[in-house]
Amino acid sequence: MSVILLRHTKPDVIEGTCYGRTDLGLAECFDDTAIRIAAELPRVERILSSPLSRCQRLARAIAEARGLPVETDTRFVEMDFGRWEGIAWSEIPRPEIDAWRDDFLDARPHGGESVRDLRERTRAGLDAVAEGPVPALVVTHAGVIKAALALSGQADGWDAQTEFGHWRRLAWPAP
Repeated sequence: MSVILLRHTKPDVIEGTCYGRTDLGLAECFDDTAIRIAAELPRVERILSSPLSRCQRLARAIAEARGLPVETDTRFVEMDFGRWEGIAWSEIPRPEIDAWRDDFLDARPHGGESVRDLRERTRAGLDAVAEGPVPALVVTHAGVIKAALALSGQADGWDAQTEFGHWRRLAWPAP
């Protein structure tokens, strides 16, 4: 089955800021970008979204254009970066970044969620999507997309870059 993972549009935040679960507004370019996305996306049978407003707003715009409802699924929310939320990546103490690098899946130097937690809830979310009508659109975040790509067996999944307002098609369950 096919899942389209769409990253939200550009948030209104200073470049280089660590944000995950922080609920941010969107940049002024939202309306034009949402129109482009709704026109370019392939056909989908359902739309799911992270609960954060930067995803909900885009999901609702696409849903209105496609005549579909939006289902909110908390499993597709971005990673919780704990006390790192809202500060510049460059201001995070180097020992904390190093601890995260050294134990990428399980370290939680920020006090938030581990990458393993993110990965496992992404897996559960994708498994649930696979039980419903497909193809499905999931409006989500970079971390969830990276986790999904890694789960699908893509060697560079954790390093993959998906620009704001762009999507990736994923076969799930992974072959």
